[in-house]
Amino acid sequence: MITLALPKGSLEEQTLQLFREADLEVRRTERDYNPAIRDPRIGKVKILRPQEIPTYVAMGYFDLGITGFDWVRETGADVVEVARLSYSKGGEGNVRIVVAVHRDEPLENPSQIRPGSRVTTEYPEITRRYFEQLGIPVRLFPSYGASEAKVPDLMDVVVDLTETGTTLRRNGLKIIGEILESSTVVIANRESYADPWKRREMEEIRTLLMGVIEGRRQVLITMNVPGPALEEVIGMLPAMKKPTLSRLHGIDYYSIQTVVPKAGVNQLIPRLKAAGAEDILEIPISKIVR
Repeated sequence: MITLALPKGSLEEQTLQLFREADLEVRRTERDYNPAIRDPRIGKVKILRPQEIPTYVAMGYFDLGITGFDWVRETGADVVEVARLSYSKGGEGNVRIVVAVHRDEPLENPSQIRPGSRVTTEYPEITRRYFEQLGIPVRLFPSYGASEAKVPDLMDVVVDLTETGTTLRRNGLKIIGEILESSTVVIANRESYADPWKRREMEEIRTLLMGVIEGRRQVLITMNVPGPALEEVIGMLPAMKKPTLSRLHGIDYYSIQTVVPKAGVNQLIPRLKAAGAEDILEIPISKIVR
């Protein structure tokens, strides 16, 4: 049985939704930091700030945790990365830790930042290492929110997390460099991961979570196709392997079933109809386990 730390705050809703879709529903009250998952593989569950989770997992307080890759890097926690999930603080996909200055600054890249500049950030360790690698001595000021609002009155530079850069631009800033990309990650304690029994349980949990992630990217489509249009329609179909094909009883029609990427299905369906496909159904997929 493994212990699990889940993130509070900006990653919380998406993480709880992922576990619910993976049939690992986290049962809790509104202010309950000690929820439960009714699964024989999972024991203690706690909901904590994602900034804390890498350290607690590295120390062995938890076998498994979900947090941001940015916080793994910030804390320097010695953990095993079990999986990368396709969401982040900003929503689906990755976010970036960037270097930004006021738009009126005549700077085009971080190497031009003046020594002694005031830098504010929620990531002091990542930022310190970054400027040390650049060989630029700066004054670091830890930030506890609204970092972009402190430039230029209080600070010269901000190192901040962004998805599109819109908030930074809205506050009169421009991005001049990128430090790293981040997304949500599943991490494990090294000693726990080396235990064959716990590792098997972790891999089973990973399989369920990644099955949901993969299922969100695909849809199942079925259709009926007249015999003369069969080859043209099959030639248009992407598939995980090959489409499933069966003959309809008593008529020159075939039923086709296949899994296709959700991203392009809105263009595919009209093309299938134009090629002769009928009775087309698009069906969501809850999990795909390869």
